[in-house]
This record gives sequence, structure tokens and C-alpha cells, in this order.
Amino acid sequence: MPFALIEAMRPHQWVKNALVLAPLVFAHMLEDGEAITRAIAAVAVFCALSSSIYLFNDIADRAADRQHPVKRDRPIPSGRLSVGMASTACAGLAIAAAAGSTWLSLEIPSPMHGMQFWVWPLAYTVMNIAYSTTLKHRVIVDCLCIALGFQFRVQAGGAAIDVETSKWILLCTFFFALFLAFCKRREELVRSGSEATRATMRYYTVPFLDQIIAPLAALSILTYALYTVDARTIAEHKTQNLMFTVPIVVFGVFRYLFLIHFRGGGEDPSKLLFRDKQIVLSGVLWVIAVMVILR
Repeated sequence: MPFALIEAMRPHQWVKNALVLAPLVFAHMLEDGEAITRAIAAVAVFCALSSSIYLFNDIADRAADRQHPVKRDRPIPSGRLSVGMASTACAGLAIAAAAGSTWLSLEIPSPMHGMQFWVWPLAYTVMNIAYSTTLKHRVIVDCLCIALGFQFRVQAGGAAIDVETSKWILLCTFFFALFLAFCKRREELVRSGSEATRATMRYYTVPFLDQIIAPLAALSILTYALYTVDARTIAEHKTQNLMFTVPIVVFGVFRYLFLIHFRGGGEDPSKLLFRDKQIVLSGVLWVIAVMVILR
């Protein structure tokens, strides 16, 4: 049972919450112990919150998931984890996230660069509850909700350390997350075909999704590239060298597209990011390059 609960919490998805740390890196605060503590606490809040929402989703969708060729093997629909145990864990994680959000908000009672921290976990929770109950049944809106969840993470990271988040970074995050969301829909459609159980899948087709994915890939690269050469970025970081990380980002996006079209790897982006050696290498190189340039 404990192993089934951990599996249902989907800890491999916590990698998404690393986005909370982005403002810490780009604000040159990696040597600020207090800021690091608050940023790590913010990551922990979103890890607890996201796992709570995954449990909530699986409890609500357990009947439909039993009909899905992949989701039926998850702990709750398969019966390996009881609804009672999952509900208790869901509530406990939500309470822990609320406590952490309260502490972080009290740490910076009057933020100078935006809203208090608690606003973003709350917005993330409200949106995901709306998604679980209604919005996931709305074509295109379902993917927009996923992308907004990533934006909320970045905004929360800025609020946790009281820095202003670059609008270019927010746009890049939104477009890239939307790109991943539609890639996931494409792969789900290809894998399940006419047996797709998600309500919105009957409105999606591979040609339609390809028309959406291609411009989103371009927008993801473009907004990141514009961030690196923006006058404000250069002034803040006192360097123009961030532009040299653009080729790494271009390779990562194109590699992901290659895997989607030729390897069938888009249904779970979090697993793919660790499974494909070339994507892992490009990610590591990007992190090293950014750290060296901004040091």
C-alpha cells in the first residue's frame, strides 16, 4: 500500500516544479541563503500540492480510467490503493501545502514586486479543480489550463523571493508548456486511436494538432531568444552572452519534435525528459551554460 500511494503521488512529475527555481537563478540570488531557503520551500509546496491534485484527479476519474488502456493500471483504478487511503493522503498533502504557503507569505508580508506567495498556489488549486471537474472536457481549454499551471509556478517562484519575473520568461514558459500539452494530446491520440477515452479527444486529429504544435515550437524558441537579447535582460545580467544558449534550446525543442513524430515519445513529457539521452544532455548543457554566464 505505501508503494502504491507513492506511485499515485507521481513523484516523477515533481520535475515540473523546478520551474519555481527559475527566478532564483535569473535574479542572481544563488548565494543568498535566505532566498534559497524560501525558493526550496516554494518547490516543496508545489510538490505537495501537485501530488494532492493528482490523487484528487485519480479518485474522481477512477471509473473512466478503468476503461483506459494505460491509466487502468494506476494504483487507484486498479484497486491497489483504496479510495479512503488516497483521500486521506490528498487532504494531508493539501494541508501541508497550505501551511507552507502561509509561512512563505508571512516571510514577505508586503512584497514589492508582485502579489503575495499564497495567491499562486491558490490559483493553481482553483484552476486544477476546475480542470478536473469541467475544463478538461473543453477542447483547447484543457491544454491552456496545463500551460497556465506552469506559469503559476514561475510566478510563485518570483513571489517567494520577492523579485519581478521577466515577461519574456513568462511567455516562453506559457508557449513551451502549451507545446508539451498538445504534443501529449497527439501522442495519446496516436496510441489510443478510436478507443480514446478522454472526452476532448474526439475533436482532436493528428493534422489539426500538428498545425498547432509547429507554431508553438517556434514561439517557444522565439520568446526565449527575444528574452536573451532584450535590452533589459542585458542590463540586468550585465552580459549579452545568454544569446549563446539559444542553439541549445533550439536543439532541445527539435529533438522533442523528432521523438514525437518518429519515436512516439510524447505521452509523458516528465518521463521522456529523463529517458532520452540527447534531451538530458541538452538540458544539462543549458543549465551549465546559464550558470556560467550568469555567475
